[in-house]
Amino acid sequence: MRLPLPVPLMEKISELDLYSDGSCHVQYKVGGWAAILCISEEKIVLSGMVPASTNNRMELTAVIKALSYIKEHFIHIRNITIYSDSQYVIGLPERKEKLVAAGFLTKKGNQIPNADLVNELLEAVGYFSVVWKKIKAHQKAGSAINYNREADMLARKIVRENTL
Repeated sequence: MRLPLPVPLMEKISELDLYSDGSCHVQYKVGGWAAILCISEEKIVLSGMVPASTNNRMELTAVIKALSYIKEHFIHIRNITIYSDSQYVIGLPERKEKLVAAGFLTKKGNQIPNADLVNELLEAVGYFSVVWKKIKAHQKAGSAINYNREADMLARKIVRENTL
């Protein structure tokens, strides 16, 4: 096990990669989320379980929790690349103006699904300079390190462990 980078060296790093994924058991509504932060040569794994959830809520939660962790523990980091297999999450920044202008309501006047988390994510992202990268879901194991696959496996494991 490697020791964390010394604080003075960490403070010189201004960017990181964030890999996120969420999963939910359709029948039991138990959700799991995972986020992997790669900063320099460090890897930080965050994860959790949420009852009464959905897949999209877990995808949003993974990014929100990771951004909150970064803001709290790495105050010098402003540049983040977010990798997600969720088109829902990746597409939110493009729809931000429209969502805010509509007050997070649908054309029929109903609140959009997950409005609370969508708003929270859009606020959290505003603190950073973010590059969004959509990646293919459920990739097979290969020779290259694949942190999205690792996040996916962890989120699904959390769901399995909490639905037995």
